[in-house]
Amino acid sequence: MRIYHGSIFVVEKPNLEVLNFRTDFGKGFYTTTDLKQAKRWSGIKKKRLEKGNRIKQYVNIYEYTENNNLNILNFEEATEEWLKFVYKNRQSEGLIHEYDIVKGPVANDNLYQVLVGYENGTYNIEETIKRLKTYLLSNQVSFHTNEALNCIKYIETIEVGDENE
Repeated sequence: MRIYHGSIFVVEKPNLEVLNFRTDFGKGFYTTTDLKQAKRWSGIKKKRLEKGNRIKQYVNIYEYTENNNLNILNFEEATEEWLKFVYKNRQSEGLIHEYDIVKGPVANDNLYQVLVGYENGTYNIEETIKRLKTYLLSNQVSFHTNEALNCIKYIETIEVGDENE
């Protein structure tokens, strides 16, 4: 399966040591099967870091071959289990699970206010899930161990423009 990683860097060999915390599925290397989503991610990263410097945007392309010997968690849609998992990971500074690979919907920045509503008690779980389902959720495939990273093979990197320009 073809997967994409939006970045401001060419990433031929992902490194788990240089990745962000407090993400949907915990510290890991994040990809998507949606090329448009990868382009959007590269634009978000560019905007966060540009500050007057001209930064290029890239989509790194990989081939993913599933390994059934790995511990894989797959969320088909935004559910109560997914919401609790995302919420817990976004609150943590480290990896809080033992999955090699996690697949599921993206809780992107547009959904942040819904998640804040859940966090502060404005919405209960049922209301939060109902509100999340009104958004078109893209997907993500995150890799959390070196064994998981062995399942992807770098293909190429393409330079892209900002999807929002």
